[in-house]
Amino acid sequence: MIGATGTLLIIWLAVANGVLPTHDVLLKEAEISSLGDYERLMELRSLGMEFFRQFQNISATELHLLDERLNEQDLVCLADMAQFMSGLTSVKKWAIKMIDSWGTIPSGLLFGNRFDLGNYEECLRLDGTISESHHIRGKYCLMELPIAKWFGYNSELLEMANLNIAVCFPSSCSAKNMETFLKQMLQRLLGVSSPTNLFFINEEKCKTNESKPLDGLTIFTIVLLSVFCATVIICTLYDYFLCPQQDKLPRLVKAFSARATSRSLFTVVDIKASPNAIHCLNGMRCLSLVWVILGHEYILNLKMASINQSDNIRWMSQPFTSFILYAPFAVDSFFFISGLLLVAIGLRALDKTKGKLNVPLMYLHRYLRLTPIVAVAILVYTKMLPLLAEGPISETSNFFDYSVCANTWYLTLLYVQNYATDDRCLPHTWYLAVDMQLYILSPILLIVLYKWGKKAAAGILLVMLLLSACLFATIMTNDFGILAKNGGQMPEVQRKIYFATHTHAAPWLIGALFGYVMHLIRGKQLRLNRIAVWAGWLLCLAMIFTSIFAMYPYAKLRGPSPTILEGALFYTLTRIGWPLALCWVVFACVQDYGGLANSFLSSPLWQPLAKLSYSAYIWHIFIMEVNHRRVRTNSYFSDYNALLNFWSCFGFTILMSFVLYVIIEAPLEGLEKIMFPRRGNSPTPSAGKDQAKPESPAEIDDRHKDESEKQCEAPSSDSDQKCAAKKSVVDLES
Repeated sequence: MIGATGTLLIIWLAVANGVLPTHDVLLKEAEISSLGDYERLMELRSLGMEFFRQFQNISATELHLLDERLNEQDLVCLADMAQFMSGLTSVKKWAIKMIDSWGTIPSGLLFGNRFDLGNYEECLRLDGTISESHHIRGKYCLMELPIAKWFGYNSELLEMANLNIAVCFPSSCSAKNMETFLKQMLQRLLGVSSPTNLFFINEEKCKTNESKPLDGLTIFTIVLLSVFCATVIICTLYDYFLCPQQDKLPRLVKAFSARATSRSLFTVVDIKASPNAIHCLNGMRCLSLVWVILGHEYILNLKMASINQSDNIRWMSQPFTSFILYAPFAVDSFFFISGLLLVAIGLRALDKTKGKLNVPLMYLHRYLRLTPIVAVAILVYTKMLPLLAEGPISETSNFFDYSVCANTWYLTLLYVQNYATDDRCLPHTWYLAVDMQLYILSPILLIVLYKWGKKAAAGILLVMLLLSACLFATIMTNDFGILAKNGGQMPEVQRKIYFATHTHAAPWLIGALFGYVMHLIRGKQLRLNRIAVWAGWLLCLAMIFTSIFAMYPYAKLRGPSPTILEGALFYTLTRIGWPLALCWVVFACVQDYGGLANSFLSSPLWQPLAKLSYSAYIWHIFIMEVNHRRVRTNSYFSDYNALLNFWSCFGFTILMSFVLYVIIEAPLEGLEKIMFPRRGNSPTPSAGKDQAKPESPAEIDDRHKDESEKQCEAPSSDSDQKCAAKKSVVDLES
């Protein structure tokens, strides 16, 4: 069958994998081929009926059909197959449903459509009553046809182009039994004598309607979430009905009260009421979060079983695509913000404590703030996701393989997964690992800046340049391509130039140095003439758009590729240029040169979403997994459809983040404060050595927050607007 059909299919495989750029080339090649073999391939479009014709006279005594050593389950399968064929002959409704749920060779094969998912629900819900004690249930499987191997191509890359066709068998039949039956049919239809690598069915991807018993860890997860929910409900009712005066609300009840948490979360104040806060960071943080979620959503849409996968190649060469491909710059924005706030707040804390820092408590505070949410997320992703999202391609359309969590979960909780393993549990938490490792080094950064000032800043700048040079050298010495078509997404490349902490140190250190500058000019108004302001904005926008579009000339898969030197320069310099552009944005907004940018980024409406940003980052992948695992039919890929999926994902992410913030994150934060009270919770000593007791930046923030809350709850407090402003400043910084 290697004639014209082979030409057509290999051309399609080339298009689907980027060897050919357009569908027009495909049609041109197809026109010169005869349709004889293609018509034979199309005969497979009636797979279900062809299967019936092949085995319509099967009986339970024809043991030779399985042609192997039989066990008891094989005999049951053979008997059920005989009942299945008999039911078709006598037009039994359950048997018709079983064959009706099959897929076929998909339409639009040459347009990249490689899935026919049949009817998933029809297969699983059928019930063939044979007797009072015996029922035939449906078992849904995907038959994978490695058509590239049919024509002698053994590339692992081409395995991504295998056809996937739904079949439905009696649940008593194993995948091996199904292969035995289908092999005989396909040998006859395709006219091949050797059945080697003709197709295969993965038992692990088969589905039945039988629910598996919950294991102990799943039950623990459900109980844990239920306990949190029950506690929040009880405390909220107590807050609402039994404690009308908020200043008398017990701290433990306040920590778990959804009413108190929501009041704090949705407090929106005028930015003029808190002029010392860097309000534009709210908008910057939220836009970075949106960009990250958008990029992840596009990745899953590209992986989905769409009917036009060959259009993915055309999409890759569009200008808009650069905004998606370079969404990782949003992660550098997070690192920049983290470094800026760490130094700005840390130096303020050192000024208050005369250079003393409680480093152990600083680490403990950070760990307790981040880790409980990650631990709950590991349980929810690994145990709750399979219960909430199940579909015909739930194993192939998912983002990550969470089964590895059984062996690597502790590495995630230790924040070393970016170095310790390639099988990362909750892989998107690599960012937390990098941020935590940089945070561990932060006391050194703070102390040297406090003691040696500008000399220390010069040394930090030198370290940043050396780390950037190290990244450049890594790319050059290993001949790493940075684009996907040049192997930029290979695990080895990603591990060395993306997941490693030192590769993201430049944005963090630039943010730290800028935080030092903001600390020096705090409260000062720097006068710039209009030419300097316009020059700053033009240079800032030039660096932003250069970072996003510099690689656009190399976007076409059949077009030229950047040299290793060009790729190394781009990858290294953008890690410096991007945060430098953000420095100007923050500076301009703080110094009243931001104009519309400042009005947008500093809008009070960003404040609630900024407080939910950590929770949203943790849970957005969960919403994506649920949305895509439950897909029952092929989709159509386009920017509009991808954006529709994004907005639905974003909306549910915010909803889920709010719910889990109320029932988990906020209560755990409140418990952490109760367990490790800050100095602000006790009377401040008037004199003596206790005044010089070192505090961490987190202690300073929490003490200010506690004092603000007490003042707002007291009868002699200032106006509500001022109190809300004080709270918002601390929320932004923490």
